[in-house]
Amino acid sequence: MKETDIRQYAELMKELGLTGLEITEENSKVRLERSVPAAKETVYAVPETVDAMLPPPERKDYISVKSPIVGVFYAAPAENAAPYVSIGDSVTKGQILCIVEAMKLLNEILAEEDGVISEVCVANGQIVEYGTELFRIRR
Repeated sequence: MKETDIRQYAELMKELGLTGLEITEENSKVRLERSVPAAKETVYAVPETVDAMLPPPERKDYISVKSPIVGVFYAAPAENAAPYVSIGDSVTKGQILCIVEAMKLLNEILAEEDGVISEVCVANGQIVEYGTELFRIRR
């Protein structure tokens, strides 16, 4: 095998992102291998104190209502119906805030405390994950 052929194969490996190539021609066999360039080094900031590693304390002026399941968020009981709650509405403990549909089951999400809806964090029909913040209720 000629050197120019080997160089062409090496160039082809680089172009295709291959790390190895074995070529057999008549009575000769050539194996080409190349190392992948190392990823750029990432520098991480290390907190100086243990307090810096802790998550920030939750604000106490509102209650965060989070989705207990993965599903589709619905603000109203039906497509053309008014939403269960809107920003500025007062809610009481146990009141229905929305529905999260999971596997054809409609799961009512209830208010855990009394308060006023200060923010609706997701859009109607949006897919939500476990722990997605749905509402903020001001105490």
